[in-house]
Amino acid sequence: MAIVDIQEYLKLIPAVNRAPQHAVWLTYDAEADTLYVNYKKPSHATDSEMTDEDVIIRYEGDDIIGFTVLHASKRLKKSA
Repeated sequence: MAIVDIQEYLKLIPAVNRAPQHAVWLTYDAEADTLYVNYKKPSHATDSEMTDEDVIIRYEGDDIIGFTVLHASKRLKKSA
């Protein structure tokens, strides 16, 4: 069994607390190097917009239901 760094997951608590309905589902697709963040399951986007940072914000009506982060691995901070 792999050792899990629980401290890294505890850092997510503030983001989950601010999320709609206090729920967040994360999925990383290594082949596409894409992180999917969902605030609602199941979610059915009715609209989306791409930001200048290559993030797709997904909407259901006026509500943000999640976002998709393209080139996710390139956003990792390099250790000094």
